[in-house]
Amino acid sequence: MESSGLRLQGLPPVVSGHTVVLVLGSFPGAASLQAQQYYGHPQNQFWRILQSLWPQHPIPPAGPEHYAQRCAWLLDRGLGVWDVYASCERQGSLDASIRHPVVNDFAQLLRQCPALRAIAHNGGESFKHSAAVRQQWAGAYAGAQVQSVRLPSTSPANAAWSFERKRTEWARLMAEHGLL
Repeated sequence: MESSGLRLQGLPPVVSGHTVVLVLGSFPGAASLQAQQYYGHPQNQFWRILQSLWPQHPIPPAGPEHYAQRCAWLLDRGLGVWDVYASCERQGSLDASIRHPVVNDFAQLLRQCPALRAIAHNGGESFKHSAAVRQQWAGAYAGAQVQSVRLPSTSPANAAWSFERKRTEWARLMAEHGLL
């Protein structure tokens, strides 16, 4: 692997002791890193899908002045957000461009989430690490059952899946864990 020389740092986790489903992406795209917000690219369907699942609870508007409110909105729904990679080298936003990644410390994070029942991998790059994440979880909470599910990526790069098809898969997981 060739080095780009520029090491990028990910975002801190958004979790609480009431997190039931942890949405685990790969690494924030360029727009998200610039904004210091998860799913900050305006074409990413993450926020739109979630709003469609809970239409009676409007998501605060996009923008830096409302990001803390958006995070609170997620936590109120029983959701958390983080990424597989703590840091990496990458030019652009595509997962295929990730080089020299460092994986996050899931055992440390998962101790903060005793109610966790599912890890929802937002796309294939995240899901490649599902076994390692489950192993760290088992070490943190022996005997706890945490489902690991690959969901269709909400990224604009995932044009093969329609919005409605993505929404259906996301809704199925949320309903399964009592969040709808």
